[in-house]
Order: sequence, then structure tokens, then C-alpha cells
Amino acid sequence: MSDQVTTKRTIRIEKLTAEAFAPFGELIEAGMTSPILINEGRCERFTDLARVEFIGGRAAVSLFQAELRSLPHTLTMLERHPLGSQCFIPMAQSEYLVIVAEDESGRPSTPRAFMASATQSINIKRNTWHGVLTPIKGSGLFAVVDRIGDGNNLEEHWLKEAYLITE
Repeated sequence: MSDQVTTKRTIRIEKLTAEAFAPFGELIEAGMTSPILINEGRCERFTDLARVEFIGGRAAVSLFQAELRSLPHTLTMLERHPLGSQCFIPMAQSEYLVIVAEDESGRPSTPRAFMASATQSINIKRNTWHGVLTPIKGSGLFAVVDRIGDGNNLEEHWLKEAYLITE
């Protein structure tokens, strides 16, 4: 299906900030809240940094080992999860693209692309269009917190015209 896609549109990568990402979910990184000292005062806990949301089912923690990609990146498909949010936590210093789009009458609008640093995690809101896991540097190993359970929690939208994601 994707081999029949043409590439004519270009999207420039933006810096990932909490404000820019807010319509799509939460940026998770140390220092976003005041820490609480725990473990005999030797550990700072930054609490409640994202709203993990599920309709039915339960929360699951999984490991994803994603293949490294390169720039420019061709975007041919977006997906969304109507029954739960999806949180991505790099496990080994991975920089990765975060591609998201608002909903426009059941289809993704023009996507936006952000570059997440190795210290930034994200939680994508339930029912938000997004690209697949796209590590650019590092190991590609991620912990993922998302919904497991009955019901269809995956909707894919294949683009008729691809986007080229560039720096």
C-alpha cells in the first residue's frame, strides 16, 4: 500500500516542549514538578507527570525494540488508539521523532514533527493521531505504558501523499 505513495509535502522538525506538545499529550522529564525526596533523601521523585488514560482493559508495561531510522524520514501512515493513551520512555539514550496530528473529521490533519531528546519521554493522549515509534539515535529500546484488553484499540490511516520529515 505505501509503495504507491508519492512524497511532495515537507514538514520541518520542531523542538519538543511541553507547551508545543500539550494539544497531543504530555512531555515527561525530570524537573517539570518540584521533587519529593525519598529513599533516605538520596532520590528525587518527580510525581504525576502524565495522565495515563484507559477505557476498559488495564495498564500494561511493555518493551519495544524499534529499528533506528534516518533523516529525512518519509511518513506514510498515522495511527491512533481510541481506548487508551500511550506512553513512550527511552531506555538507553535514544533520540526519537514524535509525529502527531489533530483529528479532522475522523482523519489526521497536517502532522507536526518533534525531536525528543534522550531524556524526554512522552504520553500521547487517547485518540490522538501519531506516527509509529521512530528512533533516530541510540538503541531504539523503549518502555511503553499502554492499554491491554478487549476491543479495537488501533486505527490506522495510510496517506495518499507522504510527508518528508526534515531537520
